[in-house]
Amino acid sequence: MTYTLITANRNYSSWSLRPWVLMTTLGIPFIDRIEPFLQPTNYAAFRSFSPTGQVPVLIDGERTVWDSLGIILYLADRHAEVWPGDEGARAWAQCAAAEMHSGFATLRNDCTMNIGVRVEPHLPSPALNKDIARLTELWEEGLARFGGPYLAGDAFTAVDAFYAPVAFRVRTYGLDVGAAGQAWVEHMLALPAMQAWETAALAESWREDSHEAEIGAAGRIVADYRAS
Repeated sequence: MTYTLITANRNYSSWSLRPWVLMTTLGIPFIDRIEPFLQPTNYAAFRSFSPTGQVPVLIDGERTVWDSLGIILYLADRHAEVWPGDEGARAWAQCAAAEMHSGFATLRNDCTMNIGVRVEPHLPSPALNKDIARLTELWEEGLARFGGPYLAGDAFTAVDAFYAPVAFRVRTYGLDVGAAGQAWVEHMLALPAMQAWETAALAESWREDSHEAEIGAAGRIVADYRAS
């Protein structure tokens, strides 16, 4: 039985990117199904396939697995390469992934994902500076402890997937994450799976007003590479 992964707009949906880039990079086969954000709330429409009315959702036969973390944990039970093989690296990677899943609220809200644009952001708040400082510290720790070029060693794993949307955010807003963090960002942006996701994002003609308003509120848009 082949998995079906349901995601939303490539340009906006950071949560969707996580399992998609993980499964694509690790070569885990799946049927790719897109359900775009067409209005500010898609709860009613998405409830037909998602118990939370949100994406991503993984379908495995008769089983529905929801939430990006839930999907990653489900896949890890079936595919050993999802987490690092080394016990210490695995423990660090799981903690870092959990921190991303539950934390960095200001980074999410002030620097929403919009792959196709470049933004000159407003002056960051103290809360955003705190998130960026923690992000920089965390990435530097993983890269130094486990040798890179990925966050937990020489192989791409779930912790890289969890921070993959932040790589796009760093580029969109020109965030300063230090030399080591920037090297990881550039390595991630060069991944074939990340480039494939970006190509699809730029080709999308969908625009959703509330997502567009968020990016406009974040700062001045200085470039827009999306298809008209």
